[in-house]
Amino acid sequence: MTVHSTHTVELSSYEVTKRFREGSVPEAEREWRALELLAAHAPGLTPVPLGAEFDGTAPLIRMTRLPGDPLRGLAQQTAAVDALAEAVSRLHAALPPPVLATVPRRPDGPDALTRWLRSRTSRVRPLPHGPVDAAMRAGLRWLDRSRVRDVPGDVREVFGGGDGNLANYLWDGARGRIVDFEDSGRSDRAFELAEITEHVGSWVRGPLDVPAFLARFDLTPAESARLRECRRLLALVWLVLLWADEAGEHPRNPPGTAGRQAARLAELLG
Repeated sequence: MTVHSTHTVELSSYEVTKRFREGSVPEAEREWRALELLAAHAPGLTPVPLGAEFDGTAPLIRMTRLPGDPLRGLAQQTAAVDALAEAVSRLHAALPPPVLATVPRRPDGPDALTRWLRSRTSRVRPLPHGPVDAAMRAGLRWLDRSRVRDVPGDVREVFGGGDGNLANYLWDGARGRIVDFEDSGRSDRAFELAEITEHVGSWVRGPLDVPAFLARFDLTPAESARLRECRRLLALVWLVLLWADEAGEHPRNPPGTAGRQAARLAELLG
């Protein structure tokens, strides 16, 4: 769940050059692995890898440029939701099980996020009494009794893209495609769907039709139960992030976004 920039992008009519910042070698390596695997197993879904330079501490990757516009702000249109669901389904099913088994787990799954929440909230200054404080306290009480870190054996493993931001899903009016795999890796379908539905980019401007999106996936009872837990986890993560953003000197989101996120979390916990 990347929330800061690790790279700059240079565009031509055919090619994209992604220059990573110093120290971002693991992100570049994950992206390059994903592009190579998906070019082989799901051609057309993602950019074609053209070349990479990993010398030094600031790598770069070259890839083809894909057609289409980011789905952020468009994802209430039925055709766009169809394209998003089809692209996500294809991504999840792209790698044969023996290949998927060789892929490391994504770096910021439920276990890592739970540890991050416990560390981060232990250092957060006291919040003023109100909806944000109430939702955060309720979320942390839920976290204490949750087993979201444990993946049930009957939940399907998938290849996860690593970033639920709808800006990373492109739509040309007919077909969905996906970019940005810095945090990609082996994951489970419930967590990956939750990351898309709960990303701030899916609701703060031009919201995603979440019920319509999720209805396009035939989830097992175990996946449905885990999806609910993962949505709660990610909503709590976003509440912590958005509160910190709103309390900072240069907030990146509209005023009141943390309060709206608190209401989303409260609804998911209800």
